[in-house]
Amino acid sequence: MASRISSLLMCILYIYSFSAFLCLHAHEARETAENYHLHHYHTVQVSSLIPSTTCNTSSKGPKREASLTVIHKYGPCFQSNKDQLLVLNHTEFLLQDQSRVNSIHSKFSKNSDGNKLRESQATTLPAKSGGTIGTGNYIVTVGLGTPKTNQTLAFDTGSDLTWAQCKPCAKQCYQQVDPIFDPSKSTSYTNISCPTPLCSQLTSATGSPRQCSSNSKCIYVVRYGDRSFTIGYFSTERLTITSDVVDNFIFGCGQDNEGLFKGFAGLLGLGRGQVSLVQQAAQKYKKFFSYCLPSTISSMGYLTLGKGREVSNSSKFTPLLTLSQGPSFYGLNLSGISVGGQRLSIPTSVFSTAGTIIDSGTVITRLPPTAYNALRTSFREKMRNYPMTSSSSSLFDTCYDLSKNQSVSIPSISFFFGGGVSVDLNKVGILYILSQTEACLAFAGNSNPSNIAIFGNEQQKGLEVVYDVVGGKIGFRPGGCS
Repeated sequence: MASRISSLLMCILYIYSFSAFLCLHAHEARETAENYHLHHYHTVQVSSLIPSTTCNTSSKGPKREASLTVIHKYGPCFQSNKDQLLVLNHTEFLLQDQSRVNSIHSKFSKNSDGNKLRESQATTLPAKSGGTIGTGNYIVTVGLGTPKTNQTLAFDTGSDLTWAQCKPCAKQCYQQVDPIFDPSKSTSYTNISCPTPLCSQLTSATGSPRQCSSNSKCIYVVRYGDRSFTIGYFSTERLTITSDVVDNFIFGCGQDNEGLFKGFAGLLGLGRGQVSLVQQAAQKYKKFFSYCLPSTISSMGYLTLGKGREVSNSSKFTPLLTLSQGPSFYGLNLSGISVGGQRLSIPTSVFSTAGTIIDSGTVITRLPPTAYNALRTSFREKMRNYPMTSSSSSLFDTCYDLSKNQSVSIPSISFFFGGGVSVDLNKVGILYILSQTEACLAFAGNSNPSNIAIFGNEQQKGLEVVYDVVGGKIGFRPGGCS
């Protein structure tokens, strides 16, 4: 009898122990799943994804010397939008973006070597065409002339020549917020004569041969991928960036500016060509600049020329590459992508065949077809609990109706670059909000595997991006605008 009771007690003890064991492991599994979700998903309020109509001035980021405030040209922080000069139409906006991408792809398809990348120190061929890219979506205000007048310019890492509309607008000027620059009222303005060696720089700067006016002034012509164009005088002027002055700055004084320009006064070229601001102010800023694009169109970021005291300390740097067919662009060695903490099975040759650039003026990141398909498949799987919807834009094929959700858990996305660098994209750069019922995966696939990949500005939002051209590297720092 005692033996039976003992066996029964042993059995009960075993069952209890086994149940406790199962319970403990179930708890650990739940805890592991929760930790995984916490680290590899972004849980956000759906309402926070909808752009605000009020300008948020609290997210300017650190103040440094030669640091300009960056705002979105379609956001409420730009004065023109209060006067209804610019209204964001997503269909038109994304079509313009595709025009820019097509223009970039055409540049790199000139010959079979177009997509090959080399380290930045290598010798490169001059661009065969230029100025066919379009303008950027983010704007800054600089001073032009003596005395200076404020001019709001779209800044663009894919363009070299800086230009602004100028009086007397001999043929046509579009409507802008700032007073149109009047060179006759500036004591530091000078026309560049033609023919001169300085005027000869136009061919590499704009892709158009130099032209001379009847009174021997150098004429520039820049045509963009969206068929907009600017024509005017190749000139020099004093450029003021906060309290810094760049004398004899070469720029285009636009007399005929037509197309899709509106609101802003012109373009600030931050490419790598000889007439870009980066090159012209190399002695002052050492070919070093950084920016943080604001997380939303209603907030602010910054563009800083020169090396800030704390810029590089917490940034992850990857080698800067030079592209033989487009040496004005900033090349990157993209090697992989992860979704929700899981690296996708994409051969590195998929990325190296196409090559990659980073571009402040392209909105949506473009990927090789194989890479995009892998990204889309993984993202859809991890978002399977949310209802998909058809897109109103031909660019997107993975969209969700989140109108019945208060919050959404978005899988994290990371990019891997050369030098062992991984960059976690900000949560605001993963979904593109087309409407209150339409949130789309903010990436697109190229039509051809050989077309160059483009790391666009939607995915750069909230990151400080650091360009150290002399050092041959580009850095990324999360939380850059705060």
